Amino acid sequence: MPIPETEKQTLLETFKAFLRIPSISTAPEHKPDILRAAQFVADKLRSAGLQDVHLMEGTGHPMVYGEWLGAPGKPTILFYGHYDVQPAEPLDEWISPAFEPAVRNNNIYARGATDDKGQVLIQIEAVARTMARTGSLPVNVKFLIEGEEEVGGESIEAYVKSKPARLKADAAVVCDSEMFAPELPTLCVGLRGIVYGELHITAASQDLHSGVYGGAAPNPLQAAAEIIASIKGPDGKIRIAGFYNDVQAPSDAEREAWARLPFNEEEYRQKEVGSKILVGEAGLGVLERVWARPTFEVHGIKGGFVGEGAKTVIPAKAVVKISMRLVPKQKPDVASKQLAAAIATVCPAGVIAEWKPFHSAPPCVVDTANPFIEAASLAMEKIFGNKTVFIRSGGSIPVVGLLQNELGLPCILMGFGLPDDNLHAPNEKLHLPNFYRGIEAVELFLEEVCKS
Repeated sequence: MPIPETEKQTLLETFKAFLRIPSISTAPEHKPDILRAAQFVADKLRSAGLQDVHLMEGTGHPMVYGEWLGAPGKPTILFYGHYDVQPAEPLDEWISPAFEPAVRNNNIYARGATDDKGQVLIQIEAVARTMARTGSLPVNVKFLIEGEEEVGGESIEAYVKSKPARLKADAAVVCDSEMFAPELPTLCVGLRGIVYGELHITAASQDLHSGVYGGAAPNPLQAAAEIIASIKGPDGKIRIAGFYNDVQAPSDAEREAWARLPFNEEEYRQKEVGSKILVGEAGLGVLERVWARPTFEVHGIKGGFVGEGAKTVIPAKAVVKISMRLVPKQKPDVASKQLAAAIATVCPAGVIAEWKPFHSAPPCVVDTANPFIEAASLAMEKIFGNKTVFIRSGGSIPVVGLLQNELGLPCILMGFGLPDDNLHAPNEKLHLPNFYRGIEAVELFLEEVCKS
């Protein structure tokens, strides 16, 4: 059912109230805000008509659960999302304050607008509208909304791995991805996995004067540079023994489908990446490089003196933050061990290098030949007026692999963000027409699932 303009205004005010909560999961000082956001989600689920709504609290941030099981014999859909957000820094790059939502050019700007508060609300409001209109739902639904997605999702990982009967369902719906282009309904059917950690390099027992000891003392920052350059070459190839052994290439049919997408490499370089050139493995297209090839990336290096002015020291320690993105058939634990072995092999003399993995998630690809994908594809096609396309994403959503591997649930990634939504960056936004049409699409999906 189309959303009338008066209802859109009410939905917008609810959206703004959610966005005003600075539920930054990485910052301990925002723990009260995390709890406020969890309670906000619980209240919305109750008002939508769900039952057994409660916060599941443990050592980490709470998960929110709710269910409606009033359609015996019909499929059960598990909706997943997260209410936590990334930090807003650098604050001076925001046009409007990160937690004071502002509407400009039919977009709403705030931290969490598209990742993932707006898309969580799409799911909840779709259920609420259906319940308000008919007094029931055509299928059974369960909600599991977490507060640790942006910090590794340890609580939900442990919970899903315990295989609780509460999460039994026929499929999961995740609204935490994007459409390939404006007005082009999109289902994401593949995600890269991830291994994230730190490389700790130590040399001397304390920082040393570079004039007195330079030329004799080993330098951990130099060692970090040598290790990094040894593991990933200028040709984009990862030089880790056995790393590519399990990489599964996309099918010819998938490559052909990607070639038909409205993708302009030069526009992508200028508007999305903003670099002078694009890099990576030669002979592969951009989409294959970011969707179907593994990566090794350095995110930050700590060590020595980085303040204003000069201080000539040889640091005693250095820390390098590293991630590897993995593709289907690669296993996080295997890749992590391979990296540790590679670091040991190329470590320069005079330093100790130790790889410390923090968290990981497996890659996944969803089989498109199932009725839940077909229902989602048809629903989005009807709402947006264009044929739905299937893509992969270079990013990782750890819970998707968990739900697929641990519970056997096919995951339907119905995303309503856009490529320029500035995820994790200043001026994050969500296109408001996509917010409203997303609600309509999820409503229709529930009806289509019932028919399948």
